[in-house]
Amino acid sequence: MSVSTRYSHTLDLQLFSQEKTEKATPKKRQESRQKGQVAKSQELPGAGILVLTFASLMMLGGFYKDRILNLFRDPLLERMNMDLTINNVMDYFSHLFIQFLIIMAPIFIVVMIVGAVMNYVQIGFLFTGEPLKVKFSKINPVEGFKKMFSMRSLVELVKSIIKLVIIGAIAYMSLWGEQDKIIQLSHMPLPAILSFTAQLTVMLGIKIGAALCVLAIFDYMYQKYEFEKSIRMSKQDIKDEYKKMEGDPLIKSKIKERQRRMAMMRMMSEVPNADVVITNPTHFAVAIRYEGSTMEAPTVIAKGQDYVALKIRELAKDHGVITMENKPLARALFERTEIGDSIPGDLFQAVAEVLAYVYKLKGKVQ
Repeated sequence: MSVSTRYSHTLDLQLFSQEKTEKATPKKRQESRQKGQVAKSQELPGAGILVLTFASLMMLGGFYKDRILNLFRDPLLERMNMDLTINNVMDYFSHLFIQFLIIMAPIFIVVMIVGAVMNYVQIGFLFTGEPLKVKFSKINPVEGFKKMFSMRSLVELVKSIIKLVIIGAIAYMSLWGEQDKIIQLSHMPLPAILSFTAQLTVMLGIKIGAALCVLAIFDYMYQKYEFEKSIRMSKQDIKDEYKKMEGDPLIKSKIKERQRRMAMMRMMSEVPNADVVITNPTHFAVAIRYEGSTMEAPTVIAKGQDYVALKIRELAKDHGVITMENKPLARALFERTEIGDSIPGDLFQAVAEVLAYVYKLKGKVQ
């Protein structure tokens, strides 16, 4: 293979590793969420608010009718014979303002509740000030020009056209279906005209809102797809994230090696305190210690295989620790215990016999 071919192959591999083909990791998703980057459709809250607002108007029609009539009837009649003073005018408009707030209160409550619920359903509870930070990239004319002619802008344009077509179609079909009644409005009394107009408006609002809710669901699915696409990661990104979280593998291996050496030194420092070292005789060595006043059972304070076993035996010999050969017991202790573990119950009898023999050699009394 020539140098140029190898270089081209290496470059292809690097480009492939930079392609964002992998799903975002939980850490990437959390970082995006903290920045305010979430899958969210602005159409869903708007459509829900529209439907439920007109539904509330339909359910509370009697309440609105009475309030509006009382708003312009009683106060006006009461004040027609009053003097036109600043205090009277202020009182009148204060009354109008309070009554207006009472009339609009149900709509305000519906808007706030529906908006909060729709946003919570989409993204859950999220409070971050990251999107409010000043970023000069947002006022970059080049970036703004790119956004104007991006795929997202095209989708938004198509979505707006679809919304206009839906609203126009529903309004046309609804009005066409009521054309006979609309023609007869000129022969109807004013209350009937107002009642028919209100009913027609509310029904139009509910129908349009329901249609926009269906469109909003599809828009949310699209926003979800675009969000997942925007946070995709390359294989190299995942490797870099892993290194950042876990540390560089080379450094991590060196740290582990240093920890192993320190653990080995601590273990070897405990060998002189052992009561006995049980050997295989060459492949395994297990150092055991037992203090009746502080320990419930004999404890393994050091163990090793091959070279480590040799060092344990040498260290035990240098400090006068008795070494005993017991192949099955040494292998069983090595395989079934860790440093600091007590002797397993089924091996306690065998270890007790070894310790009794050691104490006898040392002239100790059990």
